[in-house]
Amino acid sequence: MQRRGTLASATAGAAVALLVAGSAAAHSARPAGHPHPGTLTSQDIATAGTGSPHYRIPALTRTTKGTLLAAYDARPTLGDLPANIGVVLRRSTDGGTTWQPQQVIRKEAAPKGFGDPSLLVDRETGRVFVFYAASVNHGFFGSATGNDERDPNVLQADYSYSDDDGLTWKRRRITAEIKNPAWAGMFASSGEGIQLRRGAYKGRLIQQYAIRHGAATYAVSAYSDDHGATWRTGRPVGPGGDENKTVELSDGRVMLNNRRAPYRTVAYSSDGGVTYTPFEQDKELPDPANNGSITRFAPDVRATHPRARWLLFSNTATTDSRSNRTDRLS
Repeated sequence: MQRRGTLASATAGAAVALLVAGSAAAHSARPAGHPHPGTLTSQDIATAGTGSPHYRIPALTRTTKGTLLAAYDARPTLGDLPANIGVVLRRSTDGGTTWQPQQVIRKEAAPKGFGDPSLLVDRETGRVFVFYAASVNHGFFGSATGNDERDPNVLQADYSYSDDDGLTWKRRRITAEIKNPAWAGMFASSGEGIQLRRGAYKGRLIQQYAIRHGAATYAVSAYSDDHGATWRTGRPVGPGGDENKTVELSDGRVMLNNRRAPYRTVAYSSDGGVTYTPFEQDKELPDPANNGSITRFAPDVRATHPRARWLLFSNTATTDSRSNRTDRLS
């Protein structure tokens, strides 16, 4: 949980900002004050000192009903876990034009802390997951080995889930299911997980994690083929893993994109995220070792459609500083 940075909070917790692009579908019956289709607007949905001293690590998704959910850390300081951090959320039912009041997904008394949210929507059931790490005594680099779900020295793997579009939440701990006891620290990579749309593993839910094994760090996929009833992890890829994201390619493979300096590293899976090829540098994607994001532009189109091959990628495109926020289309 160290060295954490995000695209939307590069100003060290000053605000969590959201960009909202108007669309004809979202604004076909546009009330007064809504942006015109194609207009890019921005707003702060969480500001340091209002409700919490600091906010960091935003995640964003759209539910099956079209509701936007933005989850992020509410932090007493800018420090990572272990700290008395809480995971909070805001909802928008009008495409991001207005946002409902901030709600708490998970917060408990010190020294407990919960942080680095990653959202994942099961588009077959409508269930929304938000994965995060749970600490008492230690964060990623101090966590003990083992997967005892009651051990305060083990950084735990928790998630909350909602079956009513993010209005109410229940929670679950899956450390014993997904953490190899030989691993030390393990945390969900913040941002958004994926669900495979086609092929042999259609319907599979995949959430990325970073793990520490010995002195090295790796990336690994946690996956579920039964809508989250049970979870497993595949084979770690690395060393050199950190915050990482996956995206489903039009040919059915899963591509993993990993935080690394001076360039992002990538790996590929042909078995739905269970095993990956070794990391390779992508020299078209300079990176200062910061979080990033990758997604399909049109995830629902058929595999033969030209836009099935379009990918969107965002990061701070430099090799030595968290600056030059850049969005790319492949």
